[in-house]
Amino acid sequence: MDLVGAGAAVRTRLEVPQDSLFGPHHLPYGVFAPGGDDFRVGVRVGDHVIDLATALDDPVFARPNLNPFLAQGPQRWAQVRERVRDLVDGGLSADAVFPLTAVHLALPVRIGDYVDFYASIDHATNLGKLLRPGSEPLLPNWRHLPVGYHGRAGTVVVSGTDIVRPCGQRRTNSGTPDFGPSRRLDIEAELGFVIGVGSELGSSIGTAGFADHVFGVALINDWSARDIQAWEYQPLGPFLGKSFATSMGAWITPLEALESARIPLQPQDPPPLPYLREQHPWGFDLELCVRWNGEQVARPPYAGMYWSPAQMLAHLTVNGAATRSGDLFASGTISGPAADQRGSFMELSWGGAEPLTVAGAERTFLLDGDEVTITATAPGAAGTRLGLGEVTGRILPARNH
Repeated sequence: MDLVGAGAAVRTRLEVPQDSLFGPHHLPYGVFAPGGDDFRVGVRVGDHVIDLATALDDPVFARPNLNPFLAQGPQRWAQVRERVRDLVDGGLSADAVFPLTAVHLALPVRIGDYVDFYASIDHATNLGKLLRPGSEPLLPNWRHLPVGYHGRAGTVVVSGTDIVRPCGQRRTNSGTPDFGPSRRLDIEAELGFVIGVGSELGSSIGTAGFADHVFGVALINDWSARDIQAWEYQPLGPFLGKSFATSMGAWITPLEALESARIPLQPQDPPPLPYLREQHPWGFDLELCVRWNGEQVARPPYAGMYWSPAQMLAHLTVNGAATRSGDLFASGTISGPAADQRGSFMELSWGGAEPLTVAGAERTFLLDGDEVTITATAPGAAGTRLGLGEVTGRILPARNH
């Protein structure tokens, strides 16, 4: 970081390595607080954070979440992005720049609603084989609609937040449940999509309207208690096995930064109903990496997802459900066809029957003290590569009940 005197003002020019995953072609948004100051909106460049309220002299960025800015819409998003790029190129006021190591990060948006989908055909097939052996892995509706469920927005937490092991009813061999801490605590490596401009109750968003309403993406770990889930999920689906915690990355990558990562979906058979058909491709060439206590255990590819986020949003709203700025919907577990591309420990250990070796020990599900970190990279503009903000969490022991 070079400092340049300009009269009484001190300006700084950020020197970002060419191979940085957070270069000027990326510019993800987050919410941060330097020292004991209030939280406000910033943009990450390299290993620094730009305070947008100071740099742009705009009070919308002095808020503790991105929601008011997101509600301003795509034209405003593009204007701010261009202005920030100009400032990075030309120099910023020194009091608007903070080292990443000197700030605290918060959940970047106020989430009103959270929906989790089940959009990976490889994950859905694997889970079908594990949960319904001897039957067709995919249920009849799976290839016709993006299956999803409503999660609990109040338990979405920012990356780095510790996760308390959940308690609940667990299925036993006797056919009746017992109660206690989950013994089969798992992860789900996912990609989340943040609503920028909402939609009114009674209206719907077609696939062509995706970029008019969605601001950007962030990594998600939807922690899952598989033993609690196995007992409760029939007939209505996930509840306590999912609602105790969902971790979200602190940085939201704008859709515009991912333009070079866009790819077509794999063929869908049978063809979806008209409201789910896409005019423009909304697949993404992202490669995730899952590390368990620092050791790489999986590299799930987002490129192989069956349902796109534009189709997820179209299905979410086709019944007239409203959306609001800051709402979150996620892809569901991202898994590929290879054994080392599975985005959950349920799949990686094949339900516990095939343990992994982590740091020299056989492992199946999470133990207290374990830490999981999920990262992702994607092609960026002008031959660069960008990285999504990591999502990480450490397991704490269950609390007494």
